[in-house]
Amino acid sequence: MISFRQPQIEDRAWVQERFRISGHQGCEYSFATLFLWSQAFCQQVARMDGYVLERLRGGMGPAYLFPAGEGPLEAVLDALEEDAEQRGDVFRLACMTPDQVELLERLRPGEYEIAPDRDGWDYLYDIDRMADLRGKKLQAKRNHINRFLDNNPDWQVEEIGEDNLAECAEMDLEWNRRYRPDEGIAQQEERTLLDERHAMSRAFANYHSLGLSGLLLRSAGQVVAFTIGSPINDDTFDIHFEKAFGEIQGAYPMIFREFSRWLRTNMPHLRWLNREDDMGLPGLRQAKLSYAPDRMVEKFTAVRRRG
Repeated sequence: MISFRQPQIEDRAWVQERFRISGHQGCEYSFATLFLWSQAFCQQVARMDGYVLERLRGGMGPAYLFPAGEGPLEAVLDALEEDAEQRGDVFRLACMTPDQVELLERLRPGEYEIAPDRDGWDYLYDIDRMADLRGKKLQAKRNHINRFLDNNPDWQVEEIGEDNLAECAEMDLEWNRRYRPDEGIAQQEERTLLDERHAMSRAFANYHSLGLSGLLLRSAGQVVAFTIGSPINDDTFDIHFEKAFGEIQGAYPMIFREFSRWLRTNMPHLRWLNREDDMGLPGLRQAKLSYAPDRMVEKFTAVRRRG
């Protein structure tokens, strides 16, 4: 049985390097994502033959992430399959990209049932396009931003750091107070909000050691929006959290545009923004589609056939 364990901050360097080598753009291949959500999804890691191995528990039950790294792969897959058998679990690979599905089919032809996981697809946006909001499809976003500018002439943005991190934490508490209803919320959405609050608390507590970057938006001196993320690889940045007070028209597109501009200035080698998946929540899906994503990171689940 593989010795999986909870990820620690000290694992960041080697895990991040294996993820970077894999070249994937999915949010699963971010150490910050792994660390922040490890308790919500029971994520554990192990190291084997140049690969990061990850075990997790999602809505479908126990699963593994496709190994990330480099080197001969067949022995690593053998070890994962044996680990699942020893635990009495169905062997399941989650969040697989089309390239990984193709590779698995070459190594294990006909041995797996493959199914798309549309709720897990990540939304990717060109940073320049989001910084400028060009084109007819984004006219509504420009209109909302203009209303924000009209109504908040004293707005300003600040890079998140030691001096203002606590204000973001306070804003998050207020956001949850305002928008998390006491009853009538779907169970899935309620669970998601609770998991997000826990993950965000871990982000605030480990902001610098995780290598996070962020921007906040002020109006009348008060924080009304913020966003926090980290690079996945050499060309893709993952937005882990984005919060704004919904009653302030244009606050959401404003923080997204300003952070895109901040990234373009401070990390000019990046091209893509990953805003992660929509978890199948209709409102979240519509919000992410409204920015007309340039690409989607398609994901699939592979389950080992029995017998």
